[in-house]
Amino acid sequence: MATPPPGQRPFSAPDCGPPPHRLNRTLLKSDRTGRAVMQNLVTVFGGSGFVGTQAVRYLAKAGWRVRVAIRNPNLAYKMRLLGDVGQIDVVQANIRNQPSIERALDGATVSLNLAGLLRETGRQGFQAIHVMGARNVAEAARTMGVARVVQMSALGADPASPSKYLRTKAEGEAAVRAVYANATIVRPSIVFGNGDGFFNRFAAMAQLSPALPLIGGGHTRFQPVFVGDVGQALARVVTDEATAGQTYELGGPGAFSFKELMEKMLAETGQHRLLIPVPWPVASALGSLCDLVAGVIPPPVTTDQVEALRSDNVVSGQYPGLSDLGITPTSLEAVLPTYLYSYRKGGQYADQDAREMEAGRA
Repeated sequence: MATPPPGQRPFSAPDCGPPPHRLNRTLLKSDRTGRAVMQNLVTVFGGSGFVGTQAVRYLAKAGWRVRVAIRNPNLAYKMRLLGDVGQIDVVQANIRNQPSIERALDGATVSLNLAGLLRETGRQGFQAIHVMGARNVAEAARTMGVARVVQMSALGADPASPSKYLRTKAEGEAAVRAVYANATIVRPSIVFGNGDGFFNRFAAMAQLSPALPLIGGGHTRFQPVFVGDVGQALARVVTDEATAGQTYELGGPGAFSFKELMEKMLAETGQHRLLIPVPWPVASALGSLCDLVAGVIPPPVTTDQVEALRSDNVVSGQYPGLSDLGITPTSLEAVLPTYLYSYRKGGQYADQDAREMEAGRA
């Protein structure tokens, strides 16, 4: 070290506290093997998606540190804004790649897998993601000594379903529980909210088409559940060890036919469209045609989706649900107006004058 000039005191760095390795020790504990495990750390696979964003938000609010594991972390930098500084991290992981999964799970106490597909595209197939991917995550969790595993499935998951989507969801559940018998399974119905792929999808179709198809006559019943309620439910399942080994079915407060859902959507958007019943044979043929262009443009419906629509998508009552987690389901009527106004001619305030006049008469 150079000698300071006469009259000057030697330079010394300010006291910034203990070195990094000492700081980190306060965030770590050791399991039975001596491996360092971060307290209250959950790794969320697929955590940047529609449901995942809400789950991460509620987990952060509950005080957990969250590691969001996704294929392209550069596209999800805003996830860190959902919590306090340093509370949420985003890492790269591909559930088809075992080493990347293990890295994402290093030090975690809980694994939450939300990865899933609504339709197949290229290498992203139902079998690869719903079954093999779910198994990969569970096996990696076991290798890394993760205490608990939570797997999001889908309402209607059935190994005997004619729908490949629902069939592989059930197979994924079985694959996870073959590794973790105490894994928690969460099965939501159609999830709605700002940015959803259901009401937004059909509202966009209605902007381009004078009519909307009612597959099978539109009689299939659904129990749509609000994305915020699903996110909160997932967070409570993660934080409550008493939910281990349980299967939860998540549905909203009301059940509606597909036709009724389309009517509600059109009423909110102010669009007047014909609702045309499409018999099952015609719907299957339409799905087959759409499958041919699925690799080029997103199809309005696929053969597999037609098969899924043959069965109602409502809670069975055989499993616990939102109320068992202390959550009051949010109604469609309370949420749809908050985001479907964007499809209304004139936007959010298009009918403001008419509503003010009606209020004045009252």
